[in-house]
Amino acid sequence: MSMPAFKTDAAPARPKLYSVEEAKQLDATTVRELFTAHVNPGQVHFLKLLGFDKIIVDSAQGMHYITRDGRKILDFFGGFCSVAFGHNHPRIVAARQKFQDENRHEICMAFMSQYASALAANLAAIAPGDLDMVFLGSTGSEAMEAALKVAEQAQGPARSKILHAANSFHGKTKGVLSVTDSTLYQSQFKLVENRVKVPFGDIEAVRLALESDPAIGIVVMETIQGGGGIVEAPVGFWRELRALCDKHGVLWVADEVQCGLGRTGQFFAFERDGVVPDVTALAKALGGSKAAMGAMIARREIYMKAYGKPKTALIHAQATFGGMGEACISAIEALNVLYEEDLMGNAQRQGDYLIEKLNGLRAKHPSLLKEIRGRGLMIGIEFNDISETMPFGLKHMVALLDDKLKGSLCGFIGALLLKDYDMLVAFTEYNRNVIRLEPPLIVTREQCDEFVAALDDLLSRGITKIVTDYLRKVAVAKG
Repeated sequence: MSMPAFKTDAAPARPKLYSVEEAKQLDATTVRELFTAHVNPGQVHFLKLLGFDKIIVDSAQGMHYITRDGRKILDFFGGFCSVAFGHNHPRIVAARQKFQDENRHEICMAFMSQYASALAANLAAIAPGDLDMVFLGSTGSEAMEAALKVAEQAQGPARSKILHAANSFHGKTKGVLSVTDSTLYQSQFKLVENRVKVPFGDIEAVRLALESDPAIGIVVMETIQGGGGIVEAPVGFWRELRALCDKHGVLWVADEVQCGLGRTGQFFAFERDGVVPDVTALAKALGGSKAAMGAMIARREIYMKAYGKPKTALIHAQATFGGMGEACISAIEALNVLYEEDLMGNAQRQGDYLIEKLNGLRAKHPSLLKEIRGRGLMIGIEFNDISETMPFGLKHMVALLDDKLKGSLCGFIGALLLKDYDMLVAFTEYNRNVIRLEPPLIVTREQCDEFVAALDDLLSRGITKIVTDYLRKVAVAKG
């Protein structure tokens, strides 16, 4: 039976498409409807709880978002460390505009890209030791996938087991998801099985694992755990880890996707301890807060062992959008800005100042604030469980609900900081009692004072008024 012929002379019907200008003009209600219908309806639920669903950002500059109705929101969230250079840094914007005006090439897979080559050379010049072979991608997950793959390829099948830490976050793509310690994110996916978990910062647990299992050939850890609630390993841990890895022939992969690029006051957070990993990864802010850019940096010996021969060179070569022209020049300009504007020094100075001021608030509000921790402009504010904020007679009764209510106080505080003070903060994946502050590295002392004053004013309301104000101003208004 012959198939009917398809007509090819008729033009395809054009669906109703939004133009760029129409997209720009969408109001909050329409955006919420479209997001619910076509992006992630479940996420809208949480945005509503925080009151974030009513805000449309029209522009951003420096430390601020500017909303449709003219509010200037001070950004202490920083896009999980992505907005290190502030919003629309003029030098980075100018470099991108010049690139566009000159009709430079974006995708250059058939030829060697001068921009990718220069960026790789810059990263090699910055990285300590012999970390000098670079793979460019677009995201932290992609950079970490490349990091684990180069380590496993170099170690071979007999030593492919990966040791990782509890409460880790390395990404959501399937390979690194296997070493991201989250039952929520791992869900029901079939994961890589050649892995073993130890408590973060427990050098004896690492020692025991390496001594008892010769199949472990790779150790992967965040230098500072972001999703875990801004958690650092004990003093001396990284030096001891380096020595253990050397003793057992294990490769150490340092995840610096969040804590790298100057956020702690040094380019890499691991530099404080005077050690160098075998492989590391950057992303987030690497694109100058304007482009998606990630990078894996490996020791030459390891990279060449994995991919150094013609027959292995293309096993994990650059992807289609790895090393795109404008993304590369954004990163090149960003690295120069980082040094020329002393943003690492500013991160150290303002971070020290902010931590000092926040510890003052902790002393003033001990029933609400449990701990202030962090380094540079990567700071965690841990709140007490709800029961600890209650009068003595109610503590034992409310303590039964602490697990269910964990994170609620952070939600109230974050929602009211935005609603009443025009300030934006971040939350954490695992310890939901932690608010994290990761503002752009351009933050000033005056802006730190502004944030501390607002938080002090909010905490001074006391737990009862914080809850009732949230219910009255955010929860009831969300509908």
